[in-house]
Amino acid sequence: MIGAVLSVQIGAAFATRLFDDVGPAGAVLYRLLFGAALLLAIWRPRIARHSPRALWLAAVFGLALAGMNLCFYGALDRIPLGIAVTLEFAGPLGVAVAASRRRMDLFWVALAAAGILLLAGPTGTPEESAGVLLALAAGGFWAAYILLSARVGRAFAGGEGLAIAMAVGAIGMAIPGVAEGGEALLELEPLMLGALVAVLSSAVPYSLELEALRRLRIGTFGVLMSLEPAVAASVGLILLGQALDVAELTGMAMVIAASAGALRAAAPPPTEP
Repeated sequence: MIGAVLSVQIGAAFATRLFDDVGPAGAVLYRLLFGAALLLAIWRPRIARHSPRALWLAAVFGLALAGMNLCFYGALDRIPLGIAVTLEFAGPLGVAVAASRRRMDLFWVALAAAGILLLAGPTGTPEESAGVLLALAAGGFWAAYILLSARVGRAFAGGEGLAIAMAVGAIGMAIPGVAEGGEALLELEPLMLGALVAVLSSAVPYSLELEALRRLRIGTFGVLMSLEPAVAASVGLILLGQALDVAELTGMAMVIAASAGALRAAAPPPTEP
């Protein structure tokens, strides 16, 4: 699980190096396009075997995936990686609280809200303010992604639904990605870096998370997932030179604690003897 989290954040750090060449939208196009190609080659979904309702569900799932990545990369272009990931965590935190319905959830919500306020303001420039809003919007798309992924998982076997969704997301990003990236999208260096980002951000973590879920309880998995902001801050410092001040680190710690508590509380009890 730690390997999956680390892979995602390193992939995000490498994605920032694409922004000068192809922009955030171009980077998202690379990620979805290469990810879709890989998943379609593995699962080879047969469109005709599925109902229109299931295909529509996969399409909406793909658009949510595209929106989540576009908002997150847009935020990453404006604010540090650790802060962007922490603010984005408002999405899964909200889903966990809605699923749990315990009194203790009010404490987790208050703790997370206080942490987000520390991270969100006061921001120095309009660019930073836009970055904060984009990160929170990415969190909203992440919440939709979580809810839709469960329904897509029931409607399709294996990874067929995800493969179709990734392909729809790539198609949806074609116009904004080409508009922002232009001819640079076809240059060798950005292409290779885009493929690396897709592997680090999609193929590797999905595989590692699947293996982790076979060995961990859901509550433990959720608590470990809440370490993403801390890992993102560490990767941002080491690879991107993004240092955070005391207030930002305090806000991040509050959101991590709230996420860990809420995700663990929302997890169903183990069913194995």
